[in-house]
Amino acid sequence: MARSYRKTPITGMTTAKSDKRFKKAEHRRERRKLKVTDLTDDTPPDPKSFGNPWAGEKDGKQWIDPTKSPKLMRK
Repeated sequence: MARSYRKTPITGMTTAKSDKRFKKAEHRRERRKLKVTDLTDDTPPDPKSFGNPWAGEKDGKQWIDPTKSPKLMRK
């Protein structure tokens, strides 16, 4: 492949295999909050207030130096 190298020296940084646990917990928290909210009097909670992707287990990026680690620049 001619274009099998990264053009931007940014790579992900995580030790978690998936976000499934985080997403399940956040969706459960949202459902519980919605259940206790009286929708006849109040407005429903904003869905964006639950499940912040930056607070998840698989968040984070790191810059790498392509001259020091050329193997990380491979796709």
